Amino acid sequence: MKITGNLVDGKILEPATSDFIDVTNPADSEQLVGRVPAMTAEDIHAVYEAAVIGARTWRETGVLARGEILRAAAAKVCDESDALALLIVHEMGKTLAEARVEVKKTADFFDYYAGQARLPYGELLADARPGTYARVIHEPLGVVLLITPWNDPLLTPARKMGPALLAGNAVIIKPATAAPLIVLELARIFNEVGLPAGVLGTVTGRGSDIGDTLLENKALRAVSFTGSTSVGLELQKQLAGRPVRVQTEMGGKNAIAVLADADIAVAAKEIVSAAFAQAGQRCTATSRVVVVQKVATQLIAALREQMGALKIGAGDAEGVTLGPVVSTAAREEIFDHIQRALGESAELLEGGAHAPEGALDRGAFVSPTLLKVTRDQAIWREEVFGPVLGILEVGDEQEAVDAVNDSVYGLAAGVFTNDLGAAERFITQAETGQVSVNHPTTGWDVHHPFGGFGYSGSPFKEQGLDALQFYTRTKTVAVRAL
Repeated sequence: MKITGNLVDGKILEPATSDFIDVTNPADSEQLVGRVPAMTAEDIHAVYEAAVIGARTWRETGVLARGEILRAAAAKVCDESDALALLIVHEMGKTLAEARVEVKKTADFFDYYAGQARLPYGELLADARPGTYARVIHEPLGVVLLITPWNDPLLTPARKMGPALLAGNAVIIKPATAAPLIVLELARIFNEVGLPAGVLGTVTGRGSDIGDTLLENKALRAVSFTGSTSVGLELQKQLAGRPVRVQTEMGGKNAIAVLADADIAVAAKEIVSAAFAQAGQRCTATSRVVVVQKVATQLIAALREQMGALKIGAGDAEGVTLGPVVSTAAREEIFDHIQRALGESAELLEGGAHAPEGALDRGAFVSPTLLKVTRDQAIWREEVFGPVLGILEVGDEQEAVDAVNDSVYGLAAGVFTNDLGAAERFITQAETGQVSVNHPTTGWDVHHPFGGFGYSGSPFKEQGLDALQFYTRTKTVAVRAL
């Protein structure tokens, strides 16, 4: 266990406080993984002061040089991949295999945006005035704040930092209190590969204590947030009326439709992976299955068989495929969702509101759960964010599409079918930002634009070239040669 300081103005500061946030292992709540400072409002002001100067320096740094810093960071992430993956396991709880994928994709994000440094940027435009030409310039915004979650504690920061830094902004990042250690390690890496002072600053602390201070600084130009819908909506309200851009990636209640002609074995395998990998704690995790009645019995049997093969335990134990949820508090919330569903007459097919047999009492373990549900039950609409899957039987393809769209969320949806026409109809009608055919709702690559509709997110997409639009402003210039 170690106490880790924040990166402020190019230095890893020794904590100047007696107030710390403990980070514990979800597999054993008595195991202390590390401590981070609970920063104060005064600390936040110092981070912003450094960021304002850093933004000027970084804007004047050539885009190719920015790309080289990102490329160097990607290489160092790869060099330290084993240690980084193990830290993710210990502070967040996912399996070592899942953590290794997260570390690799983190490096991929930085490599991808480093490559964008060599793409054309800006454009020339015709101008009707004699001797005049016009052009478009894409400029950095200045100081941007990234608020990142605990479920992908390294990947999500990389998804945001890559385009933000390439565009020339200074970045302040506030990680979730449940898993902040890996972000501080990432900041150390950027500092060691030569990122100028002030261009990146980290903030650890309790949102209730420092949230207002983070958002009220006059230097702030944009906020990119990933987390719960309730917090995201409150963030939008708090920043309304100010010249501050807001990007939110929020909740989801992702659904997969299984049509009568689907390959049931393939569908069951992919659904179980999407629903229970990372203990269901992914924004794109499948939490609803809509199946045509003709194949419902067959699908349920296949799902139960796949679920029975899951091995539950601490993320760094050999052969484990399902780790704990992030905390015992999260575990109790998930149990409450299951118990409420059963009270509303959902049928329990597998699992339940209890820990798996033999699980450590101090660990935040939840039995993977399968429920037969109806559309009037709360479990159909509310995000559980855990290893709980609800299945609904419908009569035909159109009923399946209607059920998939029966949600205020709109992040990801999928369909399993061998009918190309049905697949294309689903793609057209699905009210989600991500649509899969014969694939799970999870698994989007770094160059795929990512984001949802409705209460799942704002219009600004993350990932791919689209992500750069959020972190830049457009200036139109007309030049007349005299």
